[in-house]
Amino acid sequence: MLTNVEHIGIAVRDIATSNELFTRLLNVAPYKSETVESENVTTSFFRVNQTKIELLEATSPDSPIAKFLEKKGEGIHHLAFEVDDIHAEMERLKKEGFILLNETPKRGADNKLVCFLHPKGTNGVLVELCQEIKE
Repeated sequence: MLTNVEHIGIAVRDIATSNELFTRLLNVAPYKSETVESENVTTSFFRVNQTKIELLEATSPDSPIAKFLEKKGEGIHHLAFEVDDIHAEMERLKKEGFILLNETPKRGADNKLVCFLHPKGTNGVLVELCQEIKE
């Protein structure tokens, strides 16, 4: 079950410059930055009350973020929803006819298991499902 909007992902060309911009805009510094090797991306997370913003910079020219930037430029990349049980939610959405971009959840940024839905089935919006990893 989807429980809330987990974060909004924004593709950027230069994360250092964008960190400065969003720090000035939101009046708060990023609380976390990390590189996700499997996705060839560096991320920064900002929090304003319950809202999280994730900035994403490509670390490789063949990464999904690099391809997005080449095609669409900087801007909103995805909308992420928190889920209680990512496996159950993936199964439910498959039965509803949505196309999953990965058949099993993978480790994402900010200590999450993630799965993406193809934008062709979600009115052009890349949707991410996120479940906190309990260790």
